[in-house]
Amino acid sequence: MSTFTIINPSTATPVKDVALADLAATDLAIDKAARAFESWKKVAPGDRAKLLRKFAAVIDSHIEELAQLEVLNSGHTIGNARWEAGNVRDVLNYYSAAPERLFGKQIPVTNGIDITFKEPLGVIGVIVPWNFPMPIAGWGFAPALAAGNTVVLKPAELTPLTAIRIGELALEAGLPADVFTVIAGKGSVVGERFVTNPKVRKIVFTGSTEVGKKIMRGCADQVKRLTLELGGKSANVIFADSDIEKAAAGAPGAVFDNAGQDCCARSRLLVEKSVYEKFMSLFESAVKKFKVEDPKNESAEMGPLVSAQQLARVKEYVPENSKVAFQGSKPEGPGYWFAPTVLEVNDVNDRTYREEIFGPVVSVITFKDEEDAIRIANDTIYGLGGGVWSRDEAHAVRVARRIRTGQVDINGAPFNMNAPFGGFKQSGHGRENGKYGLDEFLEYKALQFKPEEKKA
Repeated sequence: MSTFTIINPSTATPVKDVALADLAATDLAIDKAARAFESWKKVAPGDRAKLLRKFAAVIDSHIEELAQLEVLNSGHTIGNARWEAGNVRDVLNYYSAAPERLFGKQIPVTNGIDITFKEPLGVIGVIVPWNFPMPIAGWGFAPALAAGNTVVLKPAELTPLTAIRIGELALEAGLPADVFTVIAGKGSVVGERFVTNPKVRKIVFTGSTEVGKKIMRGCADQVKRLTLELGGKSANVIFADSDIEKAAAGAPGAVFDNAGQDCCARSRLLVEKSVYEKFMSLFESAVKKFKVEDPKNESAEMGPLVSAQQLARVKEYVPENSKVAFQGSKPEGPGYWFAPTVLEVNDVNDRTYREEIFGPVVSVITFKDEEDAIRIANDTIYGLGGGVWSRDEAHAVRVARRIRTGQVDINGAPFNMNAPFGGFKQSGHGRENGKYGLDEFLEYKALQFKPEEKKA
């Protein structure tokens, strides 16, 4: 097996070497998961629920350990990392209620009976990106396990440490061997084998739209089930009738959280022309107060980018001649740091306005009226997240309904983990979280009983 050196993004120094699975190791993990499926699917619903609750409890007892590990590996702020570890616990607890509630239905037929069952798919391959290693992993494996499937999970090469530890904690919690397996490896090896191995019956992939399309084409050969959560270029729409002070205060967090490495980042900022100057003045103050510092600090609001490669990519979008309205601050010295940056854009065809940068860069453009705002917001191949600001809630809801995207927050409403999460257009298909995420891991089976024949 080859190895990959994990780098601390805050200091650009090596952390440890992680072994990468080859093709043979990947097939072995899948084979073991397939065998484990035959027993795991037969575990009584109540017993499966107890195991998931125990798993959640073990995660809860290791929140700080997992958070510190994420800070080291990914450069996430300690506050964010604690939330992320806690989210794994919460998602497990949520889906622990599912096994005992996988109810079927009785369908009316004449003189007979027709009933339905919900059954697991088999082995699930979960491919996790580097930007949110813990939550996105949990959104995949928790409902899959609850539904009675077994899971082989591949974390991103850059950020495997928390996933590996969670795999160990699953065994500590009492999950049977091979029911939940974590294997580090390259996407071109492990991820590709998830696609081609017929024992994997579904893939959950979060990542770039380009790679998602490739996986989708590969899955077609086996008519393999697939959930895709892909790229985004979300719009944050600020109307003149909004609370401008609150909108400006909330805008930095909406795009700079996790150093902008978020497929839902509100990286297109649309501001009604009549309040543009006022908003930008308040926004500048908020951006310059945004705390970019050592992610271990309790006060940190943003840490570094994940890698030297990602830093180089972001820099390409902000050359020296860019129309930079203003920037925040960043630490000096080693590490993959990039200051929060606000660009003024006059053309919707500007590449910073159309392409997913995946860094702490937001492009600001003005609009004339509601129709103009909706036109600009929808002028993208993506449709994952978005925001609308207006004191008139009916107005905000009307606009939000017309924006072609999977989720829209109104006036800075927080992310709801029980709501369906997924994209329109090239942001993917399928849904995660809540009851909607559970359904993605189930097959519906119908049994028809022959109607009674009438006696003469």
